[in-house]
Amino acid sequence: MNYEFKSLKELYDRITPALRAKCTECKALGYKNISERDIWDYLTSAKWVSSNNLDLNKMVSDIFNSSINDINNYIINKA
Repeated sequence: MNYEFKSLKELYDRITPALRAKCTECKALGYKNISERDIWDYLTSAKWVSSNNLDLNKMVSDIFNSSINDINNYIINKA
């Protein structure tokens, strides 16, 4: 099934459950400072910045397979 999104907000809303699950995983592992928005920012700024034609499955896979340490380092460097 192919999805087309009219805006980043629409895409964000669609993948929020995956972001929420990753955030819960982060918190369970002691990374209490990582939010859903931080994960989104990391992926859009570091992982997907040069990607084209990403499909929803790939994006969700990237969310679940992202290194929590990489996300945390991104947040620290951003601050």
